[in-house]
Amino acid sequence: MPYVAPNPGRLSGYVLRMWHRSPTWTGPAAIATCFAGAAAYTMFSLDPDHANAGMVPTCFVKLTTGFDCPGCGGTRAFWYALHGNFPAAARHHALFIFALPFLLYMYVAYTAQVVFKRRLPQLRLSPMVVGVVLGSWLVFSVARNLPWAPFTWLYV
Repeated sequence: MPYVAPNPGRLSGYVLRMWHRSPTWTGPAAIATCFAGAAAYTMFSLDPDHANAGMVPTCFVKLTTGFDCPGCGGTRAFWYALHGNFPAAARHHALFIFALPFLLYMYVAYTAQVVFKRRLPQLRLSPMVVGVVLGSWLVFSVARNLPWAPFTWLYV
């Protein structure tokens, strides 16, 4: 028996109508607005040189267990990247700094296609590439919690 989607309710129908009526640039503009808000929040609310584990924003996993979670150091890395200090940013989260140019290019290619109808070469991520990236992130997450050198350099 095939799946039959239910009829949308009042709120869902309103959102769908607004989505279909909206100009094509609203998607990239919404992403840029969210990114600008995150960048502004990070720029003005965080100073990694004077922060500790109990200050906002904080990592719940690190605060409760003492271990670095897979995303620990990402906000500080973003702060340093926004200030142009890429070695310090890589010190706090190397994989974030590695992924940053790819994420920015993917956004630019998406925006160029949707808004300007220009096709830039797309990054094609095969399942194997996604698996390698996730596996690397897992290895990085485990290695940064090992208590002996050279892995202690990865502590944040």
